[in-house]
Amino acid sequence: MAITAQQIKELREVTGAGPLDCKKALEATEGDFNKAVNFLREKGLAKAAKKLGAGRTMNEGVIEVYQHFNRRVAVIVEINCETDFVANTAKFRTFAKDLALHIANLAPEYVKREDVPAAVVEAERTVQLRRYEEENAGKKEKPAEVVEKIVGGRMDKFFEELVLMEQSFLKDDTKTVRQLFNELVAEVGESCEIRRFARFALGETVEQSGEA
Repeated sequence: MAITAQQIKELREVTGAGPLDCKKALEATEGDFNKAVNFLREKGLAKAAKKLGAGRTMNEGVIEVYQHFNRRVAVIVEINCETDFVANTAKFRTFAKDLALHIANLAPEYVKREDVPAAVVEAERTVQLRRYEEENAGKKEKPAEVVEKIVGGRMDKFFEELVLMEQSFLKDDTKTVRQLFNELVAEVGESCEIRRFARFALGETVEQSGEA
């Protein structure tokens, strides 16, 4: 759809973003004003997080421990930052507590998509490609790029289940953990990192326990 100058003007007034960024946001969200506002906000937070994370030393932080009420599930998660001042803020500690609770309930296996072993990714891609071929056996063959897009979408769902940063946040499923993390970094104003976690469930084997 065509984006009008009035739409760009209104979006600039609300967000303070440049005209080109506003135009791109409106195009990406098909002219939906509220979605365009969120698009610009998330882009700005992600940019700030990336800038703060470049080459900074993060030796402070917290190790948060959560144990479920029935004592059958427990989580240890390490979150780093640059200074003990930030580590002791309510914002940082609340994020750590919420994240430990999230991990206990949604059981991710890796922090970031890049942490998933290549062999695991390739095996899942093979499964999804075979699944697509079985579902479409006897039908008109689609172009390779269309097939790749379909399989890619299924791989995204696979990562959303396994990867902490890509999961919908337990307490607010309108946001991903990555979006919440970017908000934390933008608010505290220094580099932060979810370094690693371990989730323990009573009765599971060592091979089943997740750590990143």
